[in-house]
Amino acid sequence: PDPASPFFATTYLRTALGKGLVDAYSTIGVFDWDEVENPVDPTMFGVFGGYIYNPLSYTRLFGARMPGASPEAIDKAFFDERDEVPAYHAEPWHESVRHAEKLGATAGWVLTTDSYPQIEADKLMADTARATRPDFSTLDNFELMNRARSMVPLLRQAMMTGMISSTLSSIGTGVVGAITEALGDPSMSVRLLAGIEADSAEPPRAIWRLSRLVRASKDVAAEFDRGVVGLTERLRASSSADAKKFVSALDEFLFHYGSRGPAEWDVIALSWEAKPDVALAIVDRMRLMTDADDPAARRAEAVAERDRVLADVRAKLAGDAETLGTFEAGMRASTLFLSARERYKANCIKLVGEIREPMREIARRLVAGGLLKEVEHIFMLMADEVDEFGIHPDRYTQKLAERHAAYRTLFDVEPPFAVDGKVAPISQWKKRTAAQVEVAKSGDVLKGVAASSGVATGIARVILDPAQLDDFEPGDVLIAPQTDPSWAPLFLAASAVVVNVGAVGSHAMIASRELGIPCVPSVENATARIPSGATVTVDGNAGTVTIH
Repeated sequence: PDPASPFFATTYLRTALGKGLVDAYSTIGVFDWDEVENPVDPTMFGVFGGYIYNPLSYTRLFGARMPGASPEAIDKAFFDERDEVPAYHAEPWHESVRHAEKLGATAGWVLTTDSYPQIEADKLMADTARATRPDFSTLDNFELMNRARSMVPLLRQAMMTGMISSTLSSIGTGVVGAITEALGDPSMSVRLLAGIEADSAEPPRAIWRLSRLVRASKDVAAEFDRGVVGLTERLRASSSADAKKFVSALDEFLFHYGSRGPAEWDVIALSWEAKPDVALAIVDRMRLMTDADDPAARRAEAVAERDRVLADVRAKLAGDAETLGTFEAGMRASTLFLSARERYKANCIKLVGEIREPMREIARRLVAGGLLKEVEHIFMLMADEVDEFGIHPDRYTQKLAERHAAYRTLFDVEPPFAVDGKVAPISQWKKRTAAQVEVAKSGDVLKGVAASSGVATGIARVILDPAQLDDFEPGDVLIAPQTDPSWAPLFLAASAVVVNVGAVGSHAMIASRELGIPCVPSVENATARIPSGATVTVDGNAGTVTIH
């Protein structure tokens, strides 16, 4: 959703994430390395106007070559159904018997395996990287830079594993969806995939526990009552025993989940570790909830409904052993690979955090020495400037400040949703501040995608920044541009979630199903069309949002 920092766009986006994606697709059989343009240094992710674009062409190639799939089906599983997305045009070379055979074997493995050991190995790798982080005060700037660089090969490995799981997650969900549709109720597939255990639900649970500590202590609650700005420093300076207990729990939280935060793939983003007040803003909203609002109860309801639907489907298929067996394989694969998809993100983001923090330490030192104007300016570096910067940072002081000013202007442009070969100059892009969208009125029904089952009515709260939550109350309907795992704690307080973009495989869907709340993604311009403060009904079964 945000422009990429030059450091992100020119370093590990290419060397780790891009190559990891090629590793993944070549491993499962989508293509060979030498089919990729410039295989030595492939450009898998497009960067236009500072905004990163996913390679839809390669994803569609997966659909074209996978037996029983199609590019159109892949579009539906992973992307919005929007007019801006260019239509697929078949080319003779898209079809390949050899790749179809390899992909068929991959699909066979997906539908028969009970485990995915590599995702667990990557979790251990990422956890070890965090656990063995050295004391930065003992390292000079060159050693800090090398520490950050040493994470890139690990990130490439985690990206490869993750993109395998992410891509293959569509196989099991596709099987379940096809069978429930044949049974006459496609909404069952939404309910069947609720309550799946996912790593993205762990930070919300941890934040819930922190909020209970606040409710249990007058001293800690009083500090929260004074406001979130400067809250971390006030709590650390407090002599209260309860404050010390809370700070200890906060530090434990930051150790495990501090790399998370808005726009967390980019090192320039203010993670919870870099700015704990961002996480405490969510705790502040969560502390308003009583113990009776424990999200575990809501998840238990979703799991119970899933088990009921599961029993119903099994009963309907009892006389058809072959279809029942296929259904069971699809459920097993869905559970395994949707969970793996969320775990890969957690693994990658933890490694991104191990790039971010040493770079921020270098920047803090240079700011203190007058060689950088702001910490974030270090992320204005391009890949080919890093080495010289390490020796002569004074040559970059003004250059990086000017580049940062130019970078900030990119936040006010509206990037095209899709790019098909050519992209208009940034000067021709619409300004966000000038965008005109018709606001929905009472009685309007907005259509999106049925992503997480259930129906909820509440007050709509448009949240563009998860750090700005003053108006958000427990039970409100969260309206967001899109979400990543750093938004998941807000889902605990929300009665339902609506997002501008995303589809059945999106983070908002997975987190909502895990927590047991209705979710409707792919409601175009929801944050502009739905008035904050309006009463709305979100139907996660039908994929609709009704304005009252």
